[in-house]
Amino acid sequence: MTPQTRVKERAEEQASAMTADQQAMIRMVANDLHRLNQSVMKAVDAGVSVELVRSARHHGGEGNWGDLLIPVIVTQGNRA
Repeated sequence: MTPQTRVKERAEEQASAMTADQQAMIRMVANDLHRLNQSVMKAVDAGVSVELVRSARHHGGEGNWGDLLIPVIVTQGNRA
């Protein structure tokens, strides 16, 4: 038997511990990630491979951090 993931429940629990401003920022990140995923799918459908790689980590100074990403793009002509 596969254990059920509780993604929605975990997200709701985490959100309840955040301020309204923090929740707004998380919604903004989630919306931007959704748009990024759509763009990646369109690029793949157009014939390129896309890999997102962490380029740096931003530290907020109070123990908070976030990964910054860059795309590595490979076209059909550049594949080995």
